[in-house]
Amino acid sequence: MTPTAPKPSVATANPANLIVVCAVGLFVLGLPTLFSATSASAQGPFFYIVKQVIGVIAATVACVVVSRLDLEAMRRFAWVIGLGAVVALVLTVIPGIGISVNGSRRWLGLGPVRVQASEFAKLAMVFCVAHYLAINQSRIGEFRRGFVVPVAMVGGFAGLVVLQPDFGTAALVFTVGLILVFLAGTRWAYILPAAGSAVAAFTVLVINNPNRLHRFTAFLDVEGNKLGGTYQLYQSLAAFAVGGVEGAGIGQGRQQLNFLPEAHTDFIFAVMGEELGLPFTLAVVLTFAVIFVLGLLHLRRAPNLFQFLLVTGSILTLTLQAIVNLGVVTGLLPTKGMSLPFISAGLSNLVLMGLLLGVILNTARTWTKPVLLGRTRTLEEVTA
Repeated sequence: MTPTAPKPSVATANPANLIVVCAVGLFVLGLPTLFSATSASAQGPFFYIVKQVIGVIAATVACVVVSRLDLEAMRRFAWVIGLGAVVALVLTVIPGIGISVNGSRRWLGLGPVRVQASEFAKLAMVFCVAHYLAINQSRIGEFRRGFVVPVAMVGGFAGLVVLQPDFGTAALVFTVGLILVFLAGTRWAYILPAAGSAVAAFTVLVINNPNRLHRFTAFLDVEGNKLGGTYQLYQSLAAFAVGGVEGAGIGQGRQQLNFLPEAHTDFIFAVMGEELGLPFTLAVVLTFAVIFVLGLLHLRRAPNLFQFLLVTGSILTLTLQAIVNLGVVTGLLPTKGMSLPFISAGLSNLVLMGLLLGVILNTARTWTKPVLLGRTRTLEEVTA
């Protein structure tokens, strides 16, 4: 009898493992770009690289810890996690506690480290909403239990982020939360008015904020406002034009000479375009697309609604944030400060990405085990 070839193991075939490979690849690709973007900084050429490596170590620890947790057992602490995130968001807007940078209060000081509370609120919102929708799965068609309460939860997190103010992150939080509510089974008749109301509220907030209104109107005429409201975007587009297909080469771009503000964070993709050229920028875009597709493939094995929504929220948070950053840097969206996952400098966002990967790896390990009942635990089972 001819022996058959061994089937690939779950560990190697699991889409979640490939997501981690993609994340590591993005980080490795981003390091030389980050070094180039910060080589002329006042803190020295190695300052941000050292911070980035420290951030990756912290993210790796967070990823490993979360990957070993019992997610079902952690549901007992869902409201504690949510309350902690809410308290942190409130503290950021209190003068004397929250740290203000460029008119926004988004950070808390923990010794020499600044923590951006809204980054961790993204995952806390996903965890709480997924837990709530799962324990109310049988009543998801009801107006109050299946729509009003979960949307109010999402709106609460987003509203606190608006107070910082950080409209872009608030929009991201609300979008991810509303998608989760929809995927849980809430009726279209409830979802569409909520989405329309959110857009209307966001429009009113922009109109009544002169700074953001000017930023948006300037975006409609980048060339005409290149010395004012669109200077950053104009320099970003110029970087892509200079890089072209082949790129100027690592360390040879002019944006590293402080022409482009926030070149090491929000606009690092422009530095990559200038120095590495079209093949590498396309590789980054395709890698995020692959991460999204792999996430969808992984979700097919979800054993219950809670874990399905938790992983969906993690994938959406990661990929939508990347879409917003890439859209802003290439001029497809109005200028908004948002990090490019795994590539931009920033401790808080790196740790958040580590936590999201930890959730995905956790389910990659647990979803391979036999599931006796493919259902979500009841509230009594979770709190027992």
